[in-house]
Amino acid sequence: MRIIQFVLIITLVGTGYSFAAGTRYELRVDGLACPFCAYGIEKTFIQTEGVESVEIDIKNGLVIVNTVEGIKFSEDKLITIIDDTGFTMKSMSVKPR
Repeated sequence: MRIIQFVLIITLVGTGYSFAAGTRYELRVDGLACPFCAYGIEKTFIQTEGVESVEIDIKNGLVIVNTVEGIKFSEDKLITIIDDTGFTMKSMSVKPR
């Protein structure tokens, strides 16, 4: 009986965390060639209200932006941020976290 209660509690707690997550944006970016490039993009996104974390995969030209709960960015806003850092966004996908 205790095992069932434990599993139920863990399941409920885990489910609660999934509802509190924000949005994940995966942006394909042209021109990422070095860590300095990545730092410029990361710095700009981290200073943007609602951004929780940024991951950059230089080799694949991928910028992953995770937002806090309730924050969503339009494609135009993301294009503007990328353009302002001197790069070009090729594509994007949006996924819940």
